[in-house]
Amino acid sequence: MFETKVGALLNRHSFQLENKKIVVGVSGGPDSLALLHYLWEQKENQNLSIVAAHVDHMFRGQESFEDALFVEDYCKQNGIPFEMARINVPEIIEKTKKNSQVASRHARYEFFEEIMEKYSYNYLALGHHGDDQVETILMRLTRGSSAAARAGIPFMRPFGKGFIFRPFLALTKVELAEYCQKQNLVPRIDPSNKKNIYSRNRFRNEVLPFLKLENQHVHEHFQRFSEDVQNDELLLQELTVQRMNKVMKIREKNKITFDILRFLEMPISLQRRGIQLILNYLYQVIPVSLSALHIDHVLSLIQNQHPSGILDFPNGLKVIRSYSLLSFQFEVSEASPYFFELSGPGVIDLPNGARIRMDVINDKENIDKEGCYARFPTDKIKLPIEIRTRKTGDRMNPKGMTGTKKLKDIFINSKVPLQERDTWPVITDKNGLILWLPGIKKSVFEGINHSTSQYILLTYYK
Repeated sequence: MFETKVGALLNRHSFQLENKKIVVGVSGGPDSLALLHYLWEQKENQNLSIVAAHVDHMFRGQESFEDALFVEDYCKQNGIPFEMARINVPEIIEKTKKNSQVASRHARYEFFEEIMEKYSYNYLALGHHGDDQVETILMRLTRGSSAAARAGIPFMRPFGKGFIFRPFLALTKVELAEYCQKQNLVPRIDPSNKKNIYSRNRFRNEVLPFLKLENQHVHEHFQRFSEDVQNDELLLQELTVQRMNKVMKIREKNKITFDILRFLEMPISLQRRGIQLILNYLYQVIPVSLSALHIDHVLSLIQNQHPSGILDFPNGLKVIRSYSLLSFQFEVSEASPYFFELSGPGVIDLPNGARIRMDVINDKENIDKEGCYARFPTDKIKLPIEIRTRKTGDRMNPKGMTGTKKLKDIFINSKVPLQERDTWPVITDKNGLILWLPGIKKSVFEGINHSTSQYILLTYYK
């Protein structure tokens, strides 16, 4: 029955053991020892190459070191190549302030990857079983994980230059214990597995027994659920990538911007996955504190009637809405005010990458239409021309309108993105009279005036 269940799982995933080169992660506990024994038993028939890898995380002093010696001794007795590392995880936790389980996992997987590279093996086998699957899915649903994470532990996934696979997901912990007993294996038992200080242990010791009472085959249903979700997710991810490629405006290492209107044309299931794709791309390693709730907040920001807003996400990521654009970006720096003067013809390079040029021309000269331009009668303007960032209370008298208008309202009406307003050039004369907001509004002072034949020509190159 044991071998039949393992074989059925492998067949369902079209996975062949034959000719594989495998690093086996072995803690010395029932699950991993059973895995090592099972694969070693298949060595001749399947032409397997196997090396056992063990990590002593140094949490339990001499006791955990004896676990390592136990695995080493088992491998020596059976002629199995063995690799071991002692990693002071408590010290790493003290330095990095990481969660103990996260720090342990990172150290362990890093070592496994090193051994795979050392031997040029492209598979890592781990002893996760059906009960682990139930616990993981329940934990992630409880925590509020999204999309593919809800599927729990995958049978196989990319890892380093190869893959991780888990051939025992169709089995329970009891079945593995029975296998150990049948094969005369005497595994080590980690006493911390019974302590309810860890979230997983609380699910294992309190929730899982209840589910087993309801249905002793519950692990099979959870595994089927996991595989269904993963298969559905593959299709939905493919559709999401296709649609997101059509809505993205900017895709950089630390910033992604997309068109909100086109994004909202996507089905809601693809919208959620599109946001998750962006977060995966920018974060690379998703923070533990990030959950499905953050995606809900993004969708609320998009659907809000207010045209602008900002969300603060973990690790300094900001989600910024500005009218029909939504940006996800790191390193959003505060805009620094600037001030420049032009007393005569010349060019000013602005901090935002734009350029402003001043010329003095007569009314008969042709104007270079390459940039955005404005011209002002010399007898109406007090030099020097000043180019600065906006100030609180700024008002101008726009061309074609009666009276003055706040710059703030002009920016809003022109749908200038919030993050660009503090760097947009405001052009005034010596007396502070606002002459021009390049690319947005000209003042009433701009244009041909028959009282003079000389003009100040300002050209804006963005």
